Amino acid sequence: MSSPDPLLVAVEAHAHREGFALDPGQRAVLEQMARASARALAGEPVRGVYLFGPAGRGKSWLADALFAALPDGSAARVHFHGFFDDLHRRIQTHRGEPDATTRALDDVCGSGRLVFFDELHVHDPGDARLLTRLIERLVGRGCTLVATSNYAPRELLPDPVWHHLFVPGIALLETHLDVFRLDGDVDYRTREAARTSGFRAGVWSTAPPRTALPRKVSTRPQRLSVRDRLFTVTFADDRSLTATFAQLCDSPLAPAEYRHWSHAYPHWTITDVPPLDEVGPAAQQRFVNLIDILVDADVHLDVHSSIDLEVFLERAAGRLDAFRMASRLRLLRRG
Repeated sequence: MSSPDPLLVAVEAHAHREGFALDPGQRAVLEQMARASARALAGEPVRGVYLFGPAGRGKSWLADALFAALPDGSAARVHFHGFFDDLHRRIQTHRGEPDATTRALDDVCGSGRLVFFDELHVHDPGDARLLTRLIERLVGRGCTLVATSNYAPRELLPDPVWHHLFVPGIALLETHLDVFRLDGDVDYRTREAARTSGFRAGVWSTAPPRTALPRKVSTRPQRLSVRDRLFTVTFADDRSLTATFAQLCDSPLAPAEYRHWSHAYPHWTITDVPPLDEVGPAAQQRFVNLIDILVDADVHLDVHSSIDLEVFLERAAGRLDAFRMASRLRLLRRG
C-alpha cells in the first residue's frame, strides 16, 4: 500500500485545526493541485491547475494551505493586486534595461518552477496585456502555474469591446493548465467561526460613526504619505487607520496605497459608507479592490454605514465582482 501524500495530509491537518473537513469536491481538486505541485518541484514538466468557481467555496483556502505545506522558498505566491503593485515598481527599477518587463516578471515570480496566483481576474485591458506576458514568461521558463479565480478562462475580460485583447492569454491558460470548477451550494465563509482578530473580527454597523471612532481622533484630518504622494484620512496611529468612504474611494487611490496601509495598520475603520449604487464606477471599483486587499491581509475591518449590510449588498449586486465582495463582507458581524 502506498504511503499517504504528505501534501494532502498536511492540508487536511490544517483544515482539522480550523475545525472542518474537506468536502469531496475540495479534496478532488486538492489532489490535482498537490500532484502538479509535487511534480513541478521534482523538476518534471507538468500542466498547471486553473481552479475557478463561485466565491466562498474554498479555492483560495486550498491554494494557501497547499502553498504553506510546501518547503519554504520552493514556490512563489502572488495575489492579483499585489502582483500589479510589485510589477510596476520592478519595471521602474529596471527602467532603461533591455526588456524591463520580463526582468520585472522574473523578480515578482522568482526563479522557481512553481507559482501560485490567487484571485486572478481581468477587467482592465492593460492588466490583460501584462497577465498575458506573465503566462508567456512562465510557460517559456517551464514553470507550473496554479491559479484561482471566480471566472472560467473564457469569462476573463468580459467587456466585449476589450475581450479580444486577452484571447491570447486565455489560449495559453487553456493550453497549459487543466481547468477545474469548484462549486456547490454552500458559501463556506458564512460558516466560519467568529474570531477575535483579523478580518472576521470586524463589524458592519449602522450606528452613528462618532460612536465607534477612537476618542483621541482630532477634528483635523491627518495626512499620510505613500511613495511621495499625500492622502487625507480621519485618523492614524501605529496600529489603526480611520477614514471615510470618500477619503478612501472618491480620492485617486490605487491598490498600491491600500496594500501599503494594509501592512501598516492591522485595524481599519471606514465611516460614512453610502449605498454603492449612489457613487460612480471608479469609487465602486476602489471599494471592491479595497475589500479584496483587506481580506488577503487579514486586517480587522469595522464599517459604519447608513444602511444594513444586506441592503448594501442588494443595491450593489449589479456591478462586476459584487458576488466576491458580498462573500467577503458577510464575514463581518452585524453591529
